[in-house]
Amino acid sequence: MADHAPHSDDAPLTATKLSDVAERAPDAGIEPQGNEISGRSVTINKPVAEVFARFRDFAQLPSFMENVERIDVLDDKRSHWVVKAPAGRTVEWDAIVTEERPDELIAWTSAEGADVANSGRIDFRDAGARGTVVTATIVYDPPGGIIGKVIAKMFQREPAIQARRDLRRFKQLLETGEIATPAMNPKQFEEMGL
Repeated sequence: MADHAPHSDDAPLTATKLSDVAERAPDAGIEPQGNEISGRSVTINKPVAEVFARFRDFAQLPSFMENVERIDVLDDKRSHWVVKAPAGRTVEWDAIVTEERPDELIAWTSAEGADVANSGRIDFRDAGARGTVVTATIVYDPPGGIIGKVIAKMFQREPAIQARRDLRRFKQLLETGEIATPAMNPKQFEEMGL
């Protein structure tokens, strides 16, 4: 039987059984900026270079991230995020790219003073004829602790919920050129004379 350290865990960070996510985050290439973790994946039927390039254009991310109001690109490594929060509020932070490998990964951490401390990485893996597997892993501290997390879930603004929705919307946008919605958009209202 192999001798394992009492706290070793070789599972992906999103499936770890360790109680302290921050303990494992550096092993996954993520700055430890919180104790909550979310991980989601989606397969997009497009080449990895195209998927990576679209995601790396941070100013365009609000086109499919429904709770992101805007992202101001400050330079190649830094951007300022403004995100909707429960009760009509917004939260803001500066994100710093900590590692980038074209067509493979983008890792980031929030700068000191962030309204929501967070870090994570987006991995891009070539899936051959199926396209590209995109995996988002996010570590964060919910504002207001556990109560804040419950409130965010109630208002559908919790990062785990948003990561799933945003990746699905990103897939739709890249594969079809639009994001499906049951609501009428302004152009449809105009065409109907409403």
